[in-house]
Amino acid sequence: MESSILESIGQEIIGVMSPVSLCMLLVVLLVYSLSDSNPFSSAPIRTAANLVYLENPSDSAAQKLEGALLNALVFVILIAVVTFVLVLLYYYNFTNFLKNYMRFSAFFVLGTMGGSIFLSIIQHFSIPIDSITCFLLLFNYTIVGILSMFSGGVPIILRQGYMVSLGIIVATWFTKLPEWTTWVLLVALALYDLAAVLAPGGPLKLLVELASSRDEELPALVYEARPTVSHNEGNPRSTLGFLVAGASDSGSVELQAVSNNSVHRDGSDNRRSPEYASIPVRNLENVEGERNRDEGERSPLVGHSRERYSSDSNSSEYSTVRNRESEIVVDEERSPLVDMLGMENERDHERGDSLVASRGIKLGLGDFVFYSVLVGRAAMYDLMTVYACYLAIISGLGCTLILLSVCHRALPALPISIALGVIFYFLTRLLMEPFVVGMATNLMMF
Repeated sequence: MESSILESIGQEIIGVMSPVSLCMLLVVLLVYSLSDSNPFSSAPIRTAANLVYLENPSDSAAQKLEGALLNALVFVILIAVVTFVLVLLYYYNFTNFLKNYMRFSAFFVLGTMGGSIFLSIIQHFSIPIDSITCFLLLFNYTIVGILSMFSGGVPIILRQGYMVSLGIIVATWFTKLPEWTTWVLLVALALYDLAAVLAPGGPLKLLVELASSRDEELPALVYEARPTVSHNEGNPRSTLGFLVAGASDSGSVELQAVSNNSVHRDGSDNRRSPEYASIPVRNLENVEGERNRDEGERSPLVGHSRERYSSDSNSSEYSTVRNRESEIVVDEERSPLVDMLGMENERDHERGDSLVASRGIKLGLGDFVFYSVLVGRAAMYDLMTVYACYLAIISGLGCTLILLSVCHRALPALPISIALGVIFYFLTRLLMEPFVVGMATNLMMF
């Protein structure tokens, strides 16, 4: 009986959902903690997400909706233009420039945006610390983060921690956007993510296909669910299994199946190598004997075992397997290494139908950010909406990963989770909360 697909990807899903849940939890705690502190929770700031319209409480609902639509349109256009520029730079092999750009972006986020949140926490909780110590802590935190995310030989847990902290910082700043702009922007980004990944000529689709054709990592900030494990260092293609990745500005999830041709190449190398002797098999009586002959010609260990068998039989001419019983004897004399190689070949075919690959799951940092923005905005209203949005986002992420393992094609990560989160937020706020509060105030149970 074939095992369920949920059994093969369950560990991978947990490896992605855990950091996403941690990111959303810490953003909610920061929103609650810094709700009354200054300067972080002062008036709404002017960013790229609200260039056109800055929402005022005195504006009407129509004005807020129109301004939010304009802000979302401009922001999505900016993201599309920047993504196309990144694709062009990557296409013309400006890889070093892209790496330095990502380093500078991470340094800016950790040093300035993270430093502002750090100072707000110190002010809110009245932590006794001098300016020199604060500067040294922030400087060390930033430098270690850059080295952890872009250098080799760093423990994977440290890299994962800084990726999550990067998402927390950006998401916390996004919660400063006005309410109408935030909700319209989330819906617009989900639609853009859908088009960028699935539409022909979409920027994220082009970027992923280009990286796959070169067997290189995506030039983006992505979270690795587990460290990369190479089964064959000499063959970079054999390490590519199923990849779930995303861009940092508008998160996406992509699944790619790459066939493993290392077994066939190894077999051809063995046939060409004069070091091993291959013994021909003749006078076969059925198809099974022919198949065993082919295996004997491909495997040098089987060839040596047949030589050993022929020498024990005092054959002075050449090794010839004469009947089926002799074939069975030869199979019994196989080395355990041959059996392991055969089992490994079967596993290689089975790996093509599962998500358990050597590189695990990679989730774009943008997914962390916008999931947490939705939950952080819900936290500004009520905890009941936080629970509902969290369950909706996690359910949407699980559905996306399952669809990836079934469809075997690129799928975006934002649309399902954002759609469910927005729907659950308004249903909880407009329907569930009035019902539960009314029942509780009237001391009624249901």
